Amino acid sequence: MIGNQAQKLEELVASSTSNEVKKSKKTRFVAITSGKGGVGKSTISSNLAYTLSQKGLNVGIFDADIGLANLDVMFNVKIKKNILHVLKGEASVSDILIPITRNLILIPGESGDEILKYADMALFERFMQEAQVLDKLDVMIIDTGAGIGEHIQMFLNAADDVIVVTVPDPAAITDAYATIKTIATLRDDVGMIMNQVKSEKEAVAVFEKIKKVADANINSNLDLELIGKINEDSKVSTAIKQRALFAKEFPSAQSSRDIEAIALKVASKLERNVLVTSNDSGLSGLFKRLMGHF
Repeated sequence: MIGNQAQKLEELVASSTSNEVKKSKKTRFVAITSGKGGVGKSTISSNLAYTLSQKGLNVGIFDADIGLANLDVMFNVKIKKNILHVLKGEASVSDILIPITRNLILIPGESGDEILKYADMALFERFMQEAQVLDKLDVMIIDTGAGIGEHIQMFLNAADDVIVVTVPDPAAITDAYATIKTIATLRDDVGMIMNQVKSEKEAVAVFEKIKKVADANINSNLDLELIGKINEDSKVSTAIKQRALFAKEFPSAQSSRDIEAIALKVASKLERNVLVTSNDSGLSGLFKRLMGHF
């Protein structure tokens, strides 16, 4: 079923390419995922997006964690409509975009399987045209759902970088490993963020254990990289309770310094000066990629 819907949408994407070729920045798509809920994935996604925006980068954060979507809580905003309303013709792209800070925009999303159900020619062409307002994004953070369902794999396939978040808890580590094993069937590179650790030493030790098992049982060609860690910090939970970002409220906290280091690593991978056609960038570029991976 999904395959048929994807084929229909893929044809629409191809037909929506105009003769006029616009040039824009290449957007780097970074998917952040986890094996289970409750490991801080959305907290990391929102604070990473904010930290990158403070570096002068144009950042979009796409909420693909449907069912448990909570980026609106993280950013303390109200979401009335999402991308599904646009695809149904009930809203325009600009109607659903929520400016968070000067360089940061929240894009309320939907799960991949829901997106694929709406493939009306006229509406999708309009959507691709309207989505060009986001063509200048340097980076788009995609906050996926937990687990490794088919619609989540759509986003992991489309991303330039996939980062798995886990905590040093046996059950979470097991789930993270299972997630990495599935992602390895899609791609050869996976990043990891160790959250709620006591120290750098603990983060590296847990990561090395996962890497050792992955190297032995998954694929010797798998490039598993530790992107960074975030220390256990009471200021993180304080910020969450206040519906605020810890990186903004407590910039000198260890957790904020940790997210800063992760942001620098992500920023170093941006291909900021590469000009591409507008259909390969921003929100329209994400959809073109989603359709191209079937």
